[in-house]
Amino acid sequence: MACGDPPASVLPGDAGLESVVRAVLTPPPQLGPSQAAGAGCPTTARGVMASSQPQYSGFASLPRSNQRPSVVTINDSFVQEAESIQKRKLSQKRRTPPSQFSMGGHLSPWPMYASGQTILPNRKPCSEDYRKRAGSWQQQSLGIAKPRYLEQLENYLRKELLLLDLGTDSAQELRLQPYREIFEFFIEDFKTYKPLLSSIKNAYEVMLAHQREKIRALEPLKAKLVTVNEDCNERILAMRAEERYEISMLKKEKMNLLKLIDKKNEEKVSLQSEVTKLRKNLAEEYLHYLSERDARKILLADLNELRYQREDMSLAQSPGIWGEDPMKLTLALKMTRQDLTRTQMELNTMKANFGDVVPRRDFEMQEKTNKDLQEQLDSLRADYEEVRKEHEILLQLHMSTLKERDQFYAELQEIQRTSTPRPDWTKCEDVVAGGPERWQMLAEGKNSDQLVDVLLEEIGEGLLREKDFFPGLGYGEAIPPFLRFDGTVENKKPTKKEVVNLLKDAWKERLSEEQKERFSDFFFNFLERRFGPTDAMSWAYTIFENIKLFHSNEVMSQFYAVLMGKMKESVYINQKETIAQLLKEMTSVDSQNEGLLSMEQFGTILKSTFPLKKEEQIQELMEAGGWHPNSSNADLLNYRSLFMEDDEGQSEPFVQKLWEQYVDEKEAYLQELKQELGQELYNEVTPRKLREALMNIDPSLDTQTLNTYISQAFQVPVTDLPEEGDEKEEDIKTWLQTVMERLQVADIRRVGPQGEPEPAS
Repeated sequence: MACGDPPASVLPGDAGLESVVRAVLTPPPQLGPSQAAGAGCPTTARGVMASSQPQYSGFASLPRSNQRPSVVTINDSFVQEAESIQKRKLSQKRRTPPSQFSMGGHLSPWPMYASGQTILPNRKPCSEDYRKRAGSWQQQSLGIAKPRYLEQLENYLRKELLLLDLGTDSAQELRLQPYREIFEFFIEDFKTYKPLLSSIKNAYEVMLAHQREKIRALEPLKAKLVTVNEDCNERILAMRAEERYEISMLKKEKMNLLKLIDKKNEEKVSLQSEVTKLRKNLAEEYLHYLSERDARKILLADLNELRYQREDMSLAQSPGIWGEDPMKLTLALKMTRQDLTRTQMELNTMKANFGDVVPRRDFEMQEKTNKDLQEQLDSLRADYEEVRKEHEILLQLHMSTLKERDQFYAELQEIQRTSTPRPDWTKCEDVVAGGPERWQMLAEGKNSDQLVDVLLEEIGEGLLREKDFFPGLGYGEAIPPFLRFDGTVENKKPTKKEVVNLLKDAWKERLSEEQKERFSDFFFNFLERRFGPTDAMSWAYTIFENIKLFHSNEVMSQFYAVLMGKMKESVYINQKETIAQLLKEMTSVDSQNEGLLSMEQFGTILKSTFPLKKEEQIQELMEAGGWHPNSSNADLLNYRSLFMEDDEGQSEPFVQKLWEQYVDEKEAYLQELKQELGQELYNEVTPRKLREALMNIDPSLDTQTLNTYISQAFQVPVTDLPEEGDEKEEDIKTWLQTVMERLQVADIRRVGPQGEPEPAS
């Protein structure tokens, strides 16, 4: 037999057990020189010993061939039944006296001197490493023999581990079976420690069974994940195919358009050549007609010359003219000369007298022109004076601007010298969870102050996750009632989604509540009803820390403001009612219930729902809803998507823009009221003065709303307010700063347009 091979004969049952008992009780024989030489291989020595005793394979256990399952999962009932049968066999067959473990009635101290000899199941017997370790063990022990029972257990364990088929899926489960059997042998042999060892074994068995049940329960999920993965892959392939088809169609359309462009370019070139040709022909025709005109003029001149010559010839040939009396002609010539002289003298006189005189018509025309020019001159002089004054003002402004520029430049130099550089926010991409994509999403459209808040939220969220407990704040008067506690409370560590859902449930219960109690008391009572009195305080601290940290979350920030008294419940409730009313209006216009509206309908609904908003505010709401300058009135809008929220309660930009406009309008309204009351914050304000200021800036206020605002400003119930004109109004006085702070908390807004009073109801 080779070194490390298992024993040749295996006899399970009672005969094998009796042989084990005899082998343990029999003292070890004295080894001769030849036998001592074979001590280098423990398995060979045991084989020699086993040849002189009845052959056995080990301990009462089920055959290994029957313990290898044919499938991956193992039937727990079969395993438990096999273990119970094994335990009964062990209790019947194992009767090993305690002397085999001890020397002289005490436990063997062998492990104290041979701690290095441990069972290494992954080492092959008779390998080079095994021989080296065995040789070192023999040199260390120097005659300290290992107990025979321990050697038998090690041989049995090696044999069983070598017989295992570790290529199956249940190899790890089968690997535990030999150790389980060895442990049961120990339990049976150590009677004193049997209860403790049995409880230990049972605890591990229960845990293993529980883990198997978990694995069995997760198998369908694994199959489902595979199915979902295949479905998603198919969808992705389908989408890619659709994209490829669209790309091919777009390419074809592009080619057709390119061909059309080439065709149009060719037509353009041909038309340009035709225009050039026509221009050339026109120039030629123009030259032709010009030459024809000149020729015609020359011909007419020639014809006139010929006609004049003909008339002269006819006069010369006329006999009547030459028949006149010469004396008569001389006299006529003399008289004609005298008339010419007289006319010439009159003409000279007229020239001398009226040489500087112009006609009346020309005079009137020139006078009118002069008047127009004078008016233009006056206007130009006025414009010049105005421009000169503006120029002087601009020069002064320029000088002051230069001084400010120099001052600002000096301040800039000082700031650059003393201040730290602007932070590089891109460094946060690798620090924030989610990487650059999530940081870009968080930082989009935010300034440095807002980015600091975002970064603080991310850091605070990590620190909040690391905390396991919160320290109690005590029972001081400044502590909110729902946080009054001494000691430490547990951090429940909910997710943002869980906190948002819990706050929404609290709002639903608050709105359905008939008798309103104080909001902080309601919040703690709600937590007691939801989680019980024992965990209510832990949840109160946990939710308070979360809503105090996440200012950017709309639901958390509004709930924190109401809880801490920084905002009235009516603000939140009226905002939700406004959004619900707007959605109702859009739904009523959508007659076909398709969830679509045209941009024209969308703008009309906004103007009818918010008649006091300016055109710029309506434009901002439309842009937040999806409108852009290139949109037409016929474009369709999915209005239902404007009112949706994500898992963490964040609204769409349209709802956020509504809230921002409400805050801005409220701030402007309060500033206008403050200017009406006076700029001094420590001036005393009476109800009469506040009533007059409110009616001046908002004449459309009805009596009920006006009394509500005054009641909120002076913290007096509406029923206890003195009537208008009563002298008791002068007894109620409050500082302007206090009045503005109280109105800032309340839901205050303009009722009607300024300067256009409506009849008060």
